[in-house]
Amino acid sequence: MYNTLLFCDPGIDDSLAIMYALLNPEINVVGIVSSYGNVPQQQATQNIAYLLQLANRPDIPIITGARSPFSGEIAVYYPEIHGEEGLGPILPPETIPREILNFDEVFKIINKYENNLVVVDVGRSTSLATAFILGGDEQMHKISAFYIMGGAFLVPGNVTPLAEANFHGDAIASNLVLNKARNVYIFPLNVTNYALIKPETISQISSANYNSFSPFIKPIFDFYNEAYKKLVPGIEGSPIHDVLPLFALTNPDKVRYVDRKASVSINMDDTKGLSQADFRPRAPQEGPPDAVDHIANWFDYNAFVQDFIKTMTHRGNRIFHKKSSSV
Repeated sequence: MYNTLLFCDPGIDDSLAIMYALLNPEINVVGIVSSYGNVPQQQATQNIAYLLQLANRPDIPIITGARSPFSGEIAVYYPEIHGEEGLGPILPPETIPREILNFDEVFKIINKYENNLVVVDVGRSTSLATAFILGGDEQMHKISAFYIMGGAFLVPGNVTPLAEANFHGDAIASNLVLNKARNVYIFPLNVTNYALIKPETISQISSANYNSFSPFIKPIFDFYNEAYKKLVPGIEGSPIHDVLPLFALTNPDKVRYVDRKASVSINMDDTKGLSQADFRPRAPQEGPPDAVDHIANWFDYNAFVQDFIKTMTHRGNRIFHKKSSSV
């Protein structure tokens, strides 16, 4: 089982990733850090609390993360893709009985699961970069691996012609993380654009009440899918970008990587957020194997879809009982 600390900004595809992680018997979610990104940080926190309430998982700590990028720029949100509240047509309760922990909880989790913890970051990397700044290499090198959704190598971006949304949203933070983290797996638009789930697959998943998420999957996906049909006319389904790193974590033989050192342009011009790596053929680099990044360039699509169906139709949720205060 993979002990997983999740950094996210739900957002519809983030929410599907949270559901996937909670339902997957191979993933032990040990904490979720809420950050700005698709929605403001406060709304992201509410959405996480709501999803954990649906799953009856009060044992999983919610940790407050960043509210804005390092650059001081005003964050841009995407209600046309994710809805005003981040869950499409679903409006979570304004107040949910839930304790929200301070950021230093991240380091308590790292120490508790030292050398047996995977970080999965599927949002802006401001919070993860903050952990590197506050914790330093000694603390952060206790993490076994980092799985990051972001970037666009040799393909167009999705918020500018050059940049993908997560790397563009805080280019300084993304570059810092790639510079400091070890054993990094990057999932750029090169592969996540092909992580398409079709409406008929969602109908299959939603055909019965397999678990507490079942009634919510179709309405949020349908909202997301309508947005993508406008963005990409003729698309057959919608890419659930943020699920792919979790699929790769639990299905390592179904994904291929090219090993190169990656970086992100921090220039405040048209190149902001551009992901960079040297893909020219060359001899293997000297040095520790975890000093290069593993950039995903292929995955088994059929296995991905079947795994998504199997996971999202997993029956039942683990039940915990714990007193908590209100958000």
